[in-house]
Amino acid sequence: MESIIYNYYNSPVGELELAQEGEELLWVKFLETQKEKRPKHEATKSALFKKTIDQLDLYFKNELEVFDLPLSLRGTDFQKEVWQKLTLIPYGKTISYLTLSKQIGDVKAIRAVASTNGKNRFAIIIPCHRVIGTDGSLTGYAGDLWRKKWLLEHELKNINKQIDLFL
Repeated sequence: MESIIYNYYNSPVGELELAQEGEELLWVKFLETQKEKRPKHEATKSALFKKTIDQLDLYFKNELEVFDLPLSLRGTDFQKEVWQKLTLIPYGKTISYLTLSKQIGDVKAIRAVASTNGKNRFAIIIPCHRVIGTDGSLTGYAGDLWRKKWLLEHELKNINKQIDLFL
């Protein structure tokens, strides 16, 4: 088993901890919202961290809509399916937990889908912030609701800028 190495990214919505094992990312989490409080590790450089940070920079500059990074998805087959579906939600768009559970093929799985969404270890990279309540409300986000709102507004502003270019 390879050792885990860490790096950090100061985003407009808070510091992110990046973790890598081998040639895959293990997680991208908001540092201040992590449940297990541990000392901050020494930042390590790697080609994967550089690629991740470059892509995050582009996302926050409104120049990247889809991330292309090797992720270590660890979970049940159901969880992996949900996380894969999250990556298909278009930039600047939202869907409801109910719609997501229908896409999985089981409308009754809405609670399991919501729980799995909350266990996403790749903040921003796997866009769980794009899943909202059926009534359009911003519900549940491991990174705090203010971040979810900020990320959705960030993407929407970029979409509106693109539309303005064509008018």
